Amino acid sequence: MGCGSSTDSSKRHSIHRTKKASSINQGSTLAPAGTAFKSAVLIQRWYRRYIAQMEVRRRCTWSIFQSIEYTGEQDQIKLYDFFNLLMDHFTPDNNKERDFICRIFTEEENFKDTELEKYCDYESIEVPESYTGPHLTFPIKPSNAAALVEAFKQNQQLHACYVLHLLHETKKYLKQLPNIKRISTSYGKEVTICGDLHGRLDDLFLIFYKNGLPSPEKPYIFNGDFVDRGKQSIEILMILFAFQLVYPKVVHLNRGNHEDYIVNLRYGFTKEVMKKYKVHGKKILKMLQSVFSWLPLATLIDQKVLVTHGGVSDTTDLELLSKIERHKFASTLRPHKKKEKNKNIGIQPSEEKCPNGNKSHNLVATWPSPRSGSFSYSPSLHLIPSYKGKRSASSPTTMNIDRKEISKRVRKSVDEELEKCRRQVGFNQTYVEPESPVSVSESDSESGEMHECDMDDEEKKQIVDILWSDPVPQDGCKSNTVRGGGCYFGPDVTEKILRKHGLQMLIRSHECKQEGYEFCHGGKVLTIFSASNYYEVGSNKGAFVKLGPDLVPHFVQYQANKLTNTLTLRQRVSTVEESALRALREKLFAHKSDLINTFRNYDNNQTGYITLNDWAIVLESVLNLGLPWRMLRPQLIHSSPEGLLRYREWFDELSVCQPVQEHLHDSLLEALYRNRSDLETIFRIIDSDSSGLISFEEFQHTWKLLSSHLNIEVSDEAISKMARSIDFNKDGNIDINEFLEAFRLVDKPNIEDKEM
Repeated sequence: MGCGSSTDSSKRHSIHRTKKASSINQGSTLAPAGTAFKSAVLIQRWYRRYIAQMEVRRRCTWSIFQSIEYTGEQDQIKLYDFFNLLMDHFTPDNNKERDFICRIFTEEENFKDTELEKYCDYESIEVPESYTGPHLTFPIKPSNAAALVEAFKQNQQLHACYVLHLLHETKKYLKQLPNIKRISTSYGKEVTICGDLHGRLDDLFLIFYKNGLPSPEKPYIFNGDFVDRGKQSIEILMILFAFQLVYPKVVHLNRGNHEDYIVNLRYGFTKEVMKKYKVHGKKILKMLQSVFSWLPLATLIDQKVLVTHGGVSDTTDLELLSKIERHKFASTLRPHKKKEKNKNIGIQPSEEKCPNGNKSHNLVATWPSPRSGSFSYSPSLHLIPSYKGKRSASSPTTMNIDRKEISKRVRKSVDEELEKCRRQVGFNQTYVEPESPVSVSESDSESGEMHECDMDDEEKKQIVDILWSDPVPQDGCKSNTVRGGGCYFGPDVTEKILRKHGLQMLIRSHECKQEGYEFCHGGKVLTIFSASNYYEVGSNKGAFVKLGPDLVPHFVQYQANKLTNTLTLRQRVSTVEESALRALREKLFAHKSDLINTFRNYDNNQTGYITLNDWAIVLESVLNLGLPWRMLRPQLIHSSPEGLLRYREWFDELSVCQPVQEHLHDSLLEALYRNRSDLETIFRIIDSDSSGLISFEEFQHTWKLLSSHLNIEVSDEAISKMARSIDFNKDGNIDINEFLEAFRLVDKPNIEDKEM
């Protein structure tokens, strides 16, 4: 018994020690677990904050890029609205000015088909035996189109003879198509829809790699904006046109707002073609101008999904769009020429021939009625050109007297006299004389002309709206003041147009989206954008969408640049941010004088300092970019002691410019920076032989024209001085590309970099 109790006692002590040890061990394991849990929470919190900061920086960067891009488009519209105003108001003072203006408005006119075929005769161009690029045979075969893709991958160039032949065949085919193409889906054969490519050939290659080349089993819709901005627009066109000729029933091309030869002057396509095809470039551009005008305006899938480049407005009418002669509108930006009837009495307008043979009428214009259409910019009276010092104050003023106006006045005075006589003889009732047949005939004739003009304006408005418009979250339809053309359309407008035509979805492009696509208006509007890295490497993904018979969209996203896969999130954001800030600094420098003057208004005591809050207010009031300036402050301002900014020195911190500035007055230099794109557009219009060179005289006329548009005064001496300073080889001509390169901002090196 005793032995047994002793054993039990030892067992109890052993169990007690085991429990105590286990409790100690459990406590020691709980402590590290709690610490690990807290660490995990802290890491998650830090990571979320880091991602949020990156997202804020990314959105700010995105806002900068889009604001600057849309401002450029708005400037383009303003320039051509100014050309419209010039057409209506400008009376040249001498033959040289008349010839200069005439060239701007007539150089790019459409040829007749027979004249165009003769001018762009591909058969007269010989392909030399030394040519090692791709060859095409017509009618074109699938192997030709596939070989073209492979040749362009090897950076080979298609000979001008084949380019013109391909364009000729493409135009013949496009002329047979309706304005709105109707296609159908089927099981096992999804339709692939691609958005803007903008000269990014690598994106097209990647689409074909992921989705396959066009074929009867792989139908495609390419929704416009094939050209501009990128460097391989002509190659994209050749591939798309080739496949369209091979598979006309499965490859469909819609027109975008950049399939417009006037837009191409500003955004790079014209320059690209002339660089690659120095001898026959102008013929290719002239042929492309005609081909673009024949591209269909929209595609309808299964009568349910409308695919068009821009969008719709509250007046969009598919029936009217289907009846428009679309080729009449080679450019929606071209100044609209009105047929003038000579209604002057005793005054014969002088006629002079322009360099291209067209006649120029020296007519004093009257203030016109406002133009109808979808462009939101309305030029004002102060923009009318006036070259001071050229017209004598004592010279007689030419007056236009309208026969109809004289007739009205005479008739009114006669009626008043008759009425007075009737009262004198006792007649109280007013006698109404019937209108003469001649008067009715004139009225009918004029009303017919006005009706025709109104119809042209309405048709142009329909085309502009579907090429330029953008969706917005708010209801309603208003002018697109950001782009300068088209409209903003809200969910109610989308619902109205879809219901009116029995549709269920609108697919459009026209806007860069960070993920390559985006739904809005309750899923009824889909934006698809296929140019990845559009603003900068890593700025956005590209995407295409596939639709089957169920019309449910399936998306494929990509980024064509392999470098983006090797960069960290911080590196991607920093690279894009740096590029955006560089563009923004250039914008700030271009408005330096305006900003300083406005800063002074906030600097009441003229201390040279302003608060950071006033700094943000001034930037937005002058630039109107709609940017979050307070969030951008750390990237733009390096030092602000006590919350104050020394604004004059701040501009020195932003950037410096090329040495050419020392030849020019500051205000003129800023004007050049601010309006380089407008200058380039006018230069390329007046460069009739596409040589890339313009004379001093043409340069002076160009600057005078632009200064009238901008309502700024620049002396002839300043213009001559500027021209001489950028005539680098002193041959009396100005190279357009050298001129643009001469006025480019460069980053200012840091002091630390200089010391190293």
